[in-house]
Amino acid sequence: MKIDRPKSKQPIPENAKRVFKGVVFDVYQWEQEMYDGTKKTFEKIRRPDTVVVFPVLPDGQILLAEQEQPGKKPFISGMGGRVDEGEDILAAAKRELLEESGYEAEEFILWDSQHPISKMEWVVYTFIAKGLKKVADLKLDGGEKIKLMPSTLDKLIETATTGHQDFYEKEVIVKFFEAKLDPNKMAELKELFKPLEK
Repeated sequence: MKIDRPKSKQPIPENAKRVFKGVVFDVYQWEQEMYDGTKKTFEKIRRPDTVVVFPVLPDGQILLAEQEQPGKKPFISGMGGRVDEGEDILAAAKRELLEESGYEAEEFILWDSQHPISKMEWVVYTFIAKGLKKVADLKLDGGEKIKLMPSTLDKLIETATTGHQDFYEKEVIVKFFEAKLDPNKMAELKELFKPLEK
């Protein structure tokens, strides 16, 4: 599966200089000419891209994660995390699914990819995974606590759209709202989250 990276609406120009290198975030600055001919220093952050996976169990339920991480309130999410340097996007999705759920999947569907924040060079890729097979125990890092939580699609939609501050995947909330408002979008969503037929 070839996955194209969406273009940023304000890309970091080639002449930008990295002025800070952090563990996760790098800061870039460049001189930008304004409309009146003056110049100002512009700045943008870059961080590793992220993958999110919503796994669909053979019975049609969607496997969510109740997560805790240091310094954050507990939250509900798909399986996911950072793409390692040089790692293929799909390979990262497969790795995160396996680490955080213990499942492998026969099929991955790219549902969404976007730059969620204009001043940050960062893409979130959201997948639906089907044809699940449990192959391992969870392999969490020291900063994760995860409890797996099967959910119906209806419950997932309600969790995402009824003001739950603990639903983490803000990038796709609008898709759930669209489905609630448009019967055609709801039908598409139900088709997307259907389990893999054998």
